[in-house]
Amino acid sequence: MINMRLLITGGAGFIGSNFVKHIIRKHPDYEITVLDKLTYAGNKNNLKEDMKKIKFIKGDVCDKKIVGKLVKKSDIIVHFAAETHVDRSIIDAGSFVLTDVFGTYQLMEACKKFGIEKFVHISTDEIYGQIARGSFRETDKLEPRNPYSASKAGAELLAKSFYITHDVPVIITRSSNNFGPYQHPEKMMPLFITNAMQNKKLPLYGDGKNIRDWLHVTDNCSAIDLVMHEGKTGEIYNIGGDNERMNIEVTRLILKFLGKPESLIEFVKDRPGHDLRYSLDNTKIKKLGWRTELKFEEALKQTVEWYKENSWWWKPLKL
Repeated sequence: MINMRLLITGGAGFIGSNFVKHIIRKHPDYEITVLDKLTYAGNKNNLKEDMKKIKFIKGDVCDKKIVGKLVKKSDIIVHFAAETHVDRSIIDAGSFVLTDVFGTYQLMEACKKFGIEKFVHISTDEIYGQIARGSFRETDKLEPRNPYSASKAGAELLAKSFYITHDVPVIITRSSNNFGPYQHPEKMMPLFITNAMQNKKLPLYGDGKNIRDWLHVTDNCSAIDLVMHEGKTGEIYNIGGDNERMNIEVTRLILKFLGKPESLIEFVKDRPGHDLRYSLDNTKIKKLGWRTELKFEEALKQTVEWYKENSWWWKPLKL
């Protein structure tokens, strides 16, 4: 009997590498292949302890030849590979369109040609846009408000069209803001943690009252694993943390856990199109039996400790 052959694109990135570790723990008999371009956000150090248990391929999801060769030998694909930083997408959207949309297209074409059991497409709550009250359901319309979220919405729609037109077995997950180990220090939480450790200012957009629903990356990984095994093809699953916090609240907690003064907070000009609030309705995935395991403050404290203990990992990324 052949073990399950799993292809993880973007597996050297933040969520992807945590998912690799999750699969190694939960399904040690699975054959794992990681495809990653190793851009600034893809880091082989994220998988330093896992290399002997996986097959690692340095390559681009936009490369038809590499993608075809790997898809042909895979049973399930979990597609994380994407450009993900909103600020960068505002400055230059081209790489986001190329990787997020065209890269997904290459994978879809290969899946159509060679056939697979499931294709799990990893998306984001940002494709919905902002919401003042209530929570987004999977059936709500998409209103992305920046080039990053627009490129992710485009990738989703393309993947869904291949399900409808060509029966490619696509499942889509949309998660809220992830945090945890191995997150590049350009993102808010690791940036603020590492800046505070270095007694540098914490640049907080606007008045700090933008609200995000925070989800620890390990909880997201368990949800993706569940969807991969129990989810229904053609369906979309929201994955939210039920941890809505204003950015200023999160910032103050980080400073509290590090014993640093709030004078390190520096309010800066808001970015264009900055969504005020995200919120997801988790009802659908909870019906599959998923629940978050970590309380927000406990998970944030663990995250702060990880960055304190692993300066070898993040310091080279901030040079």
